[in-house]
Amino acid sequence: MLNRLFRPRPARLTGRALYASCVEQARSPALYTAFGAPDTPTGRFEIYTLHIVALLDRLGGHGPQAAETAQALFDTYVKALDHALRELGVGDLSVGKKMRKLGEAFFGRAKSYQNAYKALPDRSELEALIARTVYAGGDGAKATELAAYAAAQREHLEGQPLDEILAGRITWRAA
Repeated sequence: MLNRLFRPRPARLTGRALYASCVEQARSPALYTAFGAPDTPTGRFEIYTLHIVALLDRLGGHGPQAAETAQALFDTYVKALDHALRELGVGDLSVGKKMRKLGEAFFGRAKSYQNAYKALPDRSELEALIARTVYAGGDGAKATELAAYAAAQREHLEGQPLDEILAGRITWRAA
């Protein structure tokens, strides 16, 4: 009886597996070399967010199991952000404030990415978003390339069977 009580729920395990896949893809060296994303804590936050939001977008509107999995993915992401802040030396008293700012940034990005995805195949909104967030208003050519990558990843995720995703198995296109 107690075993069942403390055993992780399947959606939690799936959320962790999906998060690990997002992290692996977001760490692709090409994102920081060929695409020129800044290899800084802020740059990595933006690239991780790009992948997490693409996957959350794929899970959206597909019923309770997908919603529970999306929540587990998000919860895992938030825990990882908290852990990363602590590793960067942010003190316990400041972590809450920093997490609040990161949460606000994430939700703002998520809404903006969802709007940009709705505008596809026109990538101008996605390009502007990436130029503003990933490149902090800089490198427009790289933003165009990264927007093409993001749109291709979203399309690739849409082509994967939901059952596979809900089992924690996804693939990404090469960066």
